[in-house]
Amino acid sequence: MEEELPHLDATLVGRHVTVAPLRPDDADGLAAAALDRSSYRYTVVPDGREGAQAYVAGLLEERRRAEAVPFVLRRGGAVVGATRYMNLRWYFGRAYPDLVEVGGTWLAADAQRTGVNTEAKLLLLAHAFDVYGVAKVDLKTDARNERSIAAMERLGLVREGTVARAHPSLVGGEEGRLRDSALFGVTREDWPRVRARIVGLLEERTLSDAPDAPRAVR
Repeated sequence: MEEELPHLDATLVGRHVTVAPLRPDDADGLAAAALDRSSYRYTVVPDGREGAQAYVAGLLEERRRAEAVPFVLRRGGAVVGATRYMNLRWYFGRAYPDLVEVGGTWLAADAQRTGVNTEAKLLLLAHAFDVYGVAKVDLKTDARNERSIAAMERLGLVREGTVARAHPSLVGGEEGRLRDSALFGVTREDWPRVRARIVGLLEERTLSDAPDAPRAVR
């Protein structure tokens, strides 16, 4: 696909987070959100104002080519991170993709250990299944990222396995190397169970909000 598809964009509003389409003027907010970099290791997080501008420009170019649908995460109006639909795949000539991946997610330090990521996943999964009508949503992480793996398992996502040397490593100092990836997925048939699981986690407030809770390494 080589043209923009504006119907893929949406603003998704929850109690803890708003998932909004990425805009060029979000660069400064993203740079500010990423100032505390102590928990970042396994994904790309912009560093500084120029880094954030390049990050946004790259994602918007992927958006122009209909390769991704990038979002910022907002809490109380402030930018607290980013996420996106990526690896969009069309097989049957529909207006919406048949398969998507949710990934590229990172959070500001003060948004970790809160309901932001859990609710963002709920909003993105719901939109993918209920509006896009996808058959499946994929998620993946570096196979060494034990905290991210545990978080996805906690949400009820199905681990489909580990693929050796599957994707480029995003760890600093490992440029040009391939990593093993842990693959997760949610099918349309499994979505009601996963939705109930995530809604239950949010309603029961079982998220760890304690100041001394360990941060997820993303």
